[in-house]
Amino acid sequence: MAIEHYSKETIDKIGNAIIYLSERVETLSKTKLLKLLYLLEEYSVVKYHAPFFGIKFEVWQAGPVAKAVFIDLSDSPSLFVNFIETQVLTGGTFIKSKAAFNDDEFSDNDIEIMDYVISEHENKTAKQLVEITHRKSYPWCKAAIENKLFDLFKSGRTNHSDIEVDFTVILTGCARERYLETKEQKEAVDIFKR
Repeated sequence: MAIEHYSKETIDKIGNAIIYLSERVETLSKTKLLKLLYLLEEYSVVKYHAPFFGIKFEVWQAGPVAKAVFIDLSDSPSLFVNFIETQVLTGGTFIKSKAAFNDDEFSDNDIEIMDYVISEHENKTAKQLVEITHRKSYPWCKAAIENKLFDLFKSGRTNHSDIEVDFTVILTGCARERYLETKEQKEAVDIFKR
């Protein structure tokens, strides 16, 4: 079994993206944050045919989840300890920044994607974001169908899987090739920097 771990640059980018979101989205819950991080990735793939973070999102019952991020937010953060803190309150776990946003890891396109995701989704509930990430013919739903996960989720026999969301299902031709090329380059750089 391979252990998933992130390079320092990837942790910095995710941590600063969380800061950016938490400073602009009122009462940012863990679930809402996880969905917004996924939407950053999906919108970047659709618009620029390039990954935003280049991390693995798995097919879970409540939608796509970056497992390492979920685990870190479920307890006192360790990956993102320099960036955020979690607060367990009535109604769930909420995210608060504890550092200033640093844009070193972000391109102008990245900032544009973050601003777009915020403008489109800041007022949506976590439940509404789950519904958005479950859209038919989109990556999470296609993976759940192809891997026969809906019955397992509905029956309560599991609530997660290690199956990776495949963003290429929403791309064709040159867009798909560009995405695969940029994803491969990012993975190679991350492996080198670990």
